Amino acid sequence: MRPYSATEIAVAAEMARGDFYFFSRWMFLRRKGYAWRRAAHHALIANALMRVFRGECRRLIINVPPRYSKTELAVVNWMAWCLGQVPDAEFIHTSYSATLAALNASNSQGVVEHEAYREVFPAVQIAKSAQAHWTTTEGGVVYAAGSGGTLTGFGAGKHRDGFGGAIIIDDPHKADEARSDTIRKGVIEWFQNTLESRKNSPQTPIILIMQRLHQDDLAGWLLNGGNGEKWEHLCLPAIREDGTALWPEKHDMATLLAMQDAAPYTFSGQYQQQPTPPAGQIFKPDKIGIVNAIPVGTRFVRGWDFAGTTDGDWTVGGKIGVQPNGRYLIADIVRLRATSEVVAEALLNAAKRDGNSTRVRIPQDPGQAGKAQAAYFTKLLSGFTVKALPVTGDKVTRAEPFASQVNVGNVDMLQAEWNNELVAELRVFPAGRHDDQVDALSDAFSEHTANNFGLLEFMAQEAAKLKQET
Repeated sequence: MRPYSATEIAVAAEMARGDFYFFSRWMFLRRKGYAWRRAAHHALIANALMRVFRGECRRLIINVPPRYSKTELAVVNWMAWCLGQVPDAEFIHTSYSATLAALNASNSQGVVEHEAYREVFPAVQIAKSAQAHWTTTEGGVVYAAGSGGTLTGFGAGKHRDGFGGAIIIDDPHKADEARSDTIRKGVIEWFQNTLESRKNSPQTPIILIMQRLHQDDLAGWLLNGGNGEKWEHLCLPAIREDGTALWPEKHDMATLLAMQDAAPYTFSGQYQQQPTPPAGQIFKPDKIGIVNAIPVGTRFVRGWDFAGTTDGDWTVGGKIGVQPNGRYLIADIVRLRATSEVVAEALLNAAKRDGNSTRVRIPQDPGQAGKAQAAYFTKLLSGFTVKALPVTGDKVTRAEPFASQVNVGNVDMLQAEWNNELVAELRVFPAGRHDDQVDALSDAFSEHTANNFGLLEFMAQEAAKLKQET
């Protein structure tokens, strides 16, 4: 980065004091050493935040896709800019993770401590700094907490006219937990019973910025009148109403359409900000190809899903391979309702048929009983490659990586008698009576892609490869 003259710095500092978006770009350039990658939606977000600062908006919801600079703008830079204008402003910042919220607060502090910030706002100084909590010498406060965390002793805003701070909520729901009614409702209850009471004044603004994850997430609840207040709403879908990309330099239309085709449910919520009920729209099983033989060189994993009882769900072992051409192959399904002894026998027999080259993945349920079962099965399969892992996230979230490959036509299936039952389950998942085959295959697929998977971006790359091949 080239050095700047005193005149350039003075002019930039003057512009940064009066224009929040310019401030964000200038500080990014000075801190990072390269220019901010501008997009039209950045200016829209900045303008909405300026309305909050000027007192023209007290309740603001911004819905925007993930990784579209929302945190850098609405949390890190905005708190720093506001404190430059009002050094005694008091902020509470929350996110789904206390660690993430603390990191955002720390990054905002880093902006304030940078030499370029002192050129813009020379009067602002840090007085005290601790994990997730820092203050200015003028009495300004930034406190960070996770959804559900304690806020005792902290408030946001000043009981006076004019701006005095705000509550800023950035992604209150974790993506793989938002479909859990219990966890999702817990976040909303925490907002109602804890976070809202932390306003030092009725005029204290509240800003919620998030990707949509469920019809009844916090944004949906508030927009439907959940807390009785009217919220200004800035909705920024990745594909705009005119059919163009919101940020083409990051995701062009071809990439966005491939992402949408691969994971329609996820894309509808997280990228289009229009979450829909996942009623049988996760898989497109008609895109699964049928083969009559297994190509030499196919590498396999068999994933297992164990039933809790012998008269309800099924115990399923699903075998998925990666063929030499890169396509996935569903090669076998073991499906039974049986006692634990018979299940153990089926597990061992399947491993013997598959051979030592096939890896085995089994779930480890929470609690001592789950650990004991996983240890028993691992010992039973001595001599085979076995991995026991806790099951995390809801069923739809776990299934989407596998569904993505199905939906772009990158999955084959060995012709066998179990084909029709599998296709029927895929077609209605997650609304069907059973989902055991999906669970087993999803875990097997996950084992294939472990440590090398970024769902929608990965799928866009795969779709592009398939298009070139055809």
